[in-house]
Amino acid sequence: MGETIKKILIVDDEENARIGLSKLLSQEGYLVDSVANGFEAMDFMRQNKVNLVISDLNMPEMNGLTFLRELSRHHPSTHVIMITAYGEVESYLEAMNLGAFEYIHKPVKLDELKSVMNKLGSEPH
Repeated sequence: MGETIKKILIVDDEENARIGLSKLLSQEGYLVDSVANGFEAMDFMRQNKVNLVISDLNMPEMNGLTFLRELSRHHPSTHVIMITAYGEVESYLEAMNLGAFEYIHKPVKLDELKSVMNKLGSEPH
């Protein structure tokens, strides 16, 4: 039986998207933290354990794919769901090859996200 998703880190440079998703997931009973970019996320994860990272693909400074590379190198067991407003096939394939569990388009629909998270929660490790 897989590990239940409880602690989530949201990584998104768009403050409104970050706050909105944090509120939705908190209301669903998850423990949610959020940061604005990949550098902040890596710093956060040095100090805190999270079960799931939900990361935007297009961010300044460290984009989602670069962050995903760093994350898989330093925290290989952390699940990742990538979100993007841009549906580029190349980035989708690269994200999946780097270990992303799923790739969701913005605006994120709570039902779709919960469905993906349910698959993660029951996935064997």
